[in-house]
Amino acid sequence: MALVPCQVLRAAILLSYCSILCNYKAIDMPAHQTYGGSWKFLTFIDLVIQAVFFGICVLTDLSSLLTKGNDSQEQERQLKKLISLRDWVMAVLAFPVGVFVVTLFWSIYIYDRELVYPKVLDNFIPAWLNHGMHTTVLPFVLIEMRTTHHQYPSRTCGLAAVCTFAVGYILWVCWIHHVTGVWVYPLLEHLSPGVKIIFFAAATVIINIFYLVGEVLNNYIWDTQK
Repeated sequence: MALVPCQVLRAAILLSYCSILCNYKAIDMPAHQTYGGSWKFLTFIDLVIQAVFFGICVLTDLSSLLTKGNDSQEQERQLKKLISLRDWVMAVLAFPVGVFVVTLFWSIYIYDRELVYPKVLDNFIPAWLNHGMHTTVLPFVLIEMRTTHHQYPSRTCGLAAVCTFAVGYILWVCWIHHVTGVWVYPLLEHLSPGVKIIFFAAATVIINIFYLVGEVLNNYIWDTQK
């Protein structure tokens, strides 16, 4: 796919994420006023990650166009750094976290929506915004993977970074419960302490699996093994 269509596509995706974030933050929900605000929800954190990632993509495209035909070694060096940052965010955060949010949310939603997205939220969040937060993330990140080759870090470093993010968020959720006495997600209220540990461990394993899936898919699409 040519550079300009890809550039326009990424810019459109970035604008859509900005719109989703603005509309979500404009909603007057009680949960937004409690400890941690929107930042206690992985969905919101993922939206920020996706917006930042596509912002970096757009910046990379613009930088690439500006440096095209330019012999400045310094500009080339800065562009390579930007591309490396883009690829790292895609590999470690945008793909595994995005796929994890979509997969886990809809799996639990289909089983019992009250455990993850109580029906009362329909009074605050319209259906299109719900899909913007929990559905379109997956096709957007797959489109990006199909249109651009991303250089993945070494598997050890990549998995270590994903584990750090996962454990960090789990600790954040536990800290919020320690401070407020309320779990961020209703599902956790129904689990015993032992089952919670198993659930958190399984979630960490799953997000690492999604990292590996992203690496394999990236290699398959771009045939980097040859």
